[in-house]
Amino acid sequence: MANSAQATKRARQAEKHRHQKAGQRAMFRTYLKNVLKAIATGDFATAQASYKKAVPVIDNMANKGIIHKNKAARHKSRLNKHVHALQATT
Repeated sequence: MANSAQATKRARQAEKHRHQKAGQRAMFRTYLKNVLKAIATGDFATAQASYKKAVPVIDNMANKGIIHKNKAARHKSRLNKHVHALQATT
């Protein structure tokens, strides 16, 4: 437990930030799942629309430090590859 006023405040702030980041991570995962579901159905238009909605969210999470910028780039690249593979098959 924190012994000083400063340490107590930092503990409060850390807990508050942890809750905020948990919600943001959940939103990030939701957008990824939406794109993956659209890819699984095989509908190119829906997959492309979901991907376009997910990209700003992924970038925002990287800018806020929720995820690393390389992880964001990796997710975008892989999702984009899958979406374009759908276009080739249709």
